[in-house]
Amino acid sequence: MKRRQFLQTAGIAGVATGLAAPAIAQDKRTWNMVTAWPKNLPGPGVAAQMLADRITALSGGRLEVRLHAAGELVPGNGVFDAVSEGTAELYHAVPSYWGSKSRGILLFGSQPFGLRADEQLGWLMHGGGQELYDEMYGRFGLKPFLCGNSGPQWQGWFRNEINSVDDLRGLRFRTTGLASEMCAKLGMAVQAMGGGDMFQALQSGALDAGEFIGPWSDSALGFYQVAKNYYWPGVGEPSSAEECAVNMAAYEELPEDLQQAVAYACESLYNPVWTEYSTKHAQALKQLVSEHGVQVKQLPEDVMVAMGNAAGEVIAELREDDDELVKRIVESFLAYRQSIAEYMVYADNGQMNARALDYNYGG
Repeated sequence: MKRRQFLQTAGIAGVATGLAAPAIAQDKRTWNMVTAWPKNLPGPGVAAQMLADRITALSGGRLEVRLHAAGELVPGNGVFDAVSEGTAELYHAVPSYWGSKSRGILLFGSQPFGLRADEQLGWLMHGGGQELYDEMYGRFGLKPFLCGNSGPQWQGWFRNEINSVDDLRGLRFRTTGLASEMCAKLGMAVQAMGGGDMFQALQSGALDAGEFIGPWSDSALGFYQVAKNYYWPGVGEPSSAEECAVNMAAYEELPEDLQQAVAYACESLYNPVWTEYSTKHAQALKQLVSEHGVQVKQLPEDVMVAMGNAAGEVIAELREDDDELVKRIVESFLAYRQSIAEYMVYADNGQMNARALDYNYGG
């Protein structure tokens, strides 16, 4: 009799378990992240995987994010449209790639002679930038978040030396975003392409020069093999923000705690990603010089002044854009830039200038 009772109880438990399993499964979601990068490319490819893993972890596994590198589901330059249309739930890329959607988008990634990495985040979090970011991307059915920054980018890899503004005219140069508009005003023949394509173009002579990110990422792509002159500072991109954009319908369908998991995963990675770039750029630069014969060179001052004037023309045109939202974005950016620049004379600039003085420190 006891044996029959046990079997009956076990049967009831089995039925209960069978009913509970679908409920658990229904509470777990799987999202596809498409990226603009090769898988695990030092810098952005690594950061994309970190973001996918962090969303999954912060959700307690209820929102599993599977990463697809550029070309696996969609081309790297197609991730914006893929997420906007619902082919994938989210992407990892940079705003600098989406100028064809709206020139106003470009300001959320980088601006020639613009904001540093910490200032870019400050504008979005405390200067009204996030509300404008949301409004712009909302037009395309996207919810955007900044989730990292490369810090100051380099002016790039040049086959020949740059001694004057005249050396820029007709130069076939790879860059993106508003930096491309600045360079075009100086007579440079600007071309947009991915990092791998940039290597091939430099190698074949189809490009004379190009910039990608900085020493860590650039080393992995081997640019030092085909161009030895590495110029700084990258005035076209004083920083370059990385972003995650989520399909708005998919985001709004999430319960509030999972929305917070996505938002916090992005926010919490900004500083770790930025500081990893800075640390590994410094390490990679030493290796480029000591092991690969790279010549680190500073842009001539007259070239930087010419670039600054060209950048000013680009910003002036943005202020006259036909799109009222673009005008509001650029005015917000300019107001924040002016305010923070005035303060940084005393703060970070002052500290860096003091650190550069000739004195004995630590032996």
